[in-house]
Amino acid sequence: MTGKSSDPAGIKSPSDIKLELKYYMFDWDDNILHMPTRIHLERKVGEGWEPYDVSTAEFARIRRDTVNYRPREGDWDKAFIDFYDVGVRGEDVFLEDTMIALAPVIAGHEQGAPSFESFRQALIEGRLFAIITARSHSSRGIRKGVEYFIQHVLSAAERATMVANLRAYIERFDGRPATMSDEEVIANYLSLNRYHGVTSPEFEKKMGRKVGGSESPEHAKQVAIKDFVQHVIALIRGTGVREPISIGFSDDDRKNVQAVQEFIAEELKKEFPHIKFVVYDTSDPGRPNGHKVVIEDGQPHGV
Repeated sequence: MTGKSSDPAGIKSPSDIKLELKYYMFDWDDNILHMPTRIHLERKVGEGWEPYDVSTAEFARIRRDTVNYRPREGDWDKAFIDFYDVGVRGEDVFLEDTMIALAPVIAGHEQGAPSFESFRQALIEGRLFAIITARSHSSRGIRKGVEYFIQHVLSAAERATMVANLRAYIERFDGRPATMSDEEVIANYLSLNRYHGVTSPEFEKKMGRKVGGSESPEHAKQVAIKDFVQHVIALIRGTGVREPISIGFSDDDRKNVQAVQEFIAEELKKEFPHIKFVVYDTSDPGRPNGHKVVIEDGQPHGV
């Protein structure tokens, strides 16, 4: 994409685009992509233990079975070492694993995880989003993975549509045409989103508290969810925008989904009664699009 504004055939002008205030929060592993990163555990065998490396999908299934599984050498930091920005790959570890996970998808040999297409469509439509993962990467490291996704998954036409939608939002919220280049429009958009590795030192410092550990991310994700909701409301406040607001969350871990549903129903819906909250449980392989739950009047309703 050049530094000039794109003007592809068929793209509407900003004033002709219908805007909807829909925002999204995505877990990453096994929700958007099946990442190659492994968790290093030990498995009980007879009277002893043996090394046992698992995928994030398997970990979501067995992580509460403390009788048969435990972290490597009893240390969760060692178990999740590949989920941190340490070692020779440093901050590029998330980007590099994202590149590996995307390669067969881009080639057409595999599909992404259940929310892959939803995330792709959210980007094309220029929706604000948050990546909320139990990983311990910096926000900058996670953003690099998202930038790679935009560059290599979206076609040139889809990126042009994304930019057109983003210009429409800038015009709607700022009250003036966007004079930035396409690259500047995308960079501005990416800076407005949230990239939360909820077990990272950066996240804990930002939130001003110890919010959880890799083995129990539910509460930390709730903190991240509230942060994003407050962020969205702060951006809208004072703009004169009156359209209905909808915020969705998707995760492949049923325990996380249940905890988030309860958190929204018991806290967020009371604080933000005008927002429509939707939760997608993508844990069931038999439901490729996930199970949708709309939370209204403080009660979850399956769809």
